[in-house]
Amino acid sequence: MSDSPQPTPARPSIRPARHFHRLAWLAVALALGVIVFGAFVRLSDAGLSCPDWPTCYGRAAWPTAAGQVDDHAATAIRAVDPSKAWREQFHRMIAGALGVLVLAMALLAARRRRYGIAQVIVAAALVAIAIPLYMQTHYVAASLLAFAGEAILLLAALRWSNLDLARVAAITLAVIVFQALLGMWTVTWLLKPIVVMAHLLGGLLTFSLLLWMAWRATNSPIRLAEAAGLHRLLVIGLVLLGVQIALGGWTSANYAALACGAGGWLGDSTHWLDFPKCVGQWWPPADFREGFVLWRGIGVDYEGGVLDGESRIAIQMAHRMMAMVVLVYLLGLAGRLMRLPGMRGWATLLGVLVLAQVGLGIANVKLALPLSTAVLHNAGAVLLLFVLISLLARLRAPEA
Repeated sequence: MSDSPQPTPARPSIRPARHFHRLAWLAVALALGVIVFGAFVRLSDAGLSCPDWPTCYGRAAWPTAAGQVDDHAATAIRAVDPSKAWREQFHRMIAGALGVLVLAMALLAARRRRYGIAQVIVAAALVAIAIPLYMQTHYVAASLLAFAGEAILLLAALRWSNLDLARVAAITLAVIVFQALLGMWTVTWLLKPIVVMAHLLGGLLTFSLLLWMAWRATNSPIRLAEAAGLHRLLVIGLVLLGVQIALGGWTSANYAALACGAGGWLGDSTHWLDFPKCVGQWWPPADFREGFVLWRGIGVDYEGGVLDGESRIAIQMAHRMMAMVVLVYLLGLAGRLMRLPGMRGWATLLGVLVLAQVGLGIANVKLALPLSTAVLHNAGAVLLLFVLISLLARLRAPEA
């Protein structure tokens, strides 16, 4: 037997298919559009403009005039407003297109797994069957089928490895399915804050998973000796950013964005557009216990919010305080990246984005929540996620 060293086996390719990375990047771009347009829908008060689901007043598209759907049952819930209805239904359409794209990715990633394609197809079919059952008011049966599809995907993900991204692709499809359920509940439960916040977080989780897959499938690592330490710092930054995004979603869902700037909560009309103080005080009366009750039952119309002024102030103050924590941490992380070779561009981008995001948050208060600024604030959160997830996916230790 020869004593010469044996060659190290080549590491298996992580590319599940020749064009998988192109599909992944297309899905990333579409997910960004879905999130930003969804923010536009929510912030322009169009979230309940189609009171039925998945149709809009019984139409696959949307009514262009109120007289077209006078006889539809949904008009008893909410009068038709064509100028808003198209926003809600178009958002559903592009979200559906993203779901089809993620399904195609899951099928490609699962093709080398035993019965992989069959499992993905069966899960998707169960969810597809659940939709007309829901429309026919068979809610229990529809829910059971949808959750059975989810279970198949999650069990498959637990069994599969991730060298070819099969595990993450299955999880992403499961998240997309749950996102559809959250979108349905957003409408049928009348903008319930916990559902609205979860829908936002689900969209950002979908974006993050797609972005991670896109970078991994592209296989363009950044080799640094400090990769392991940076991974830990990036994970901490991602957790802090996630908490802040959740607080932002809770602020928006409870209509608390102007709680500190609307003065009228405390009967003082002189404190409109108040920042850095809140209704003229550094620490105004705030009811944190009531402001952070997550579940308040079903059947209440939450459009416009149901909380009193002190509860909304508590939510706004929590969002502001966490913003300072994220600002300090991410600027520190940017400073750390700046000192590493080849990372100056990423460091600059991270620093500029976090400063811009804080500036947009302040502008939302000072300018009384203009729609364009509020939508940009949501987009800024996505871009910060883009930087952190990109670095997590690409940073690796040098090869031996």
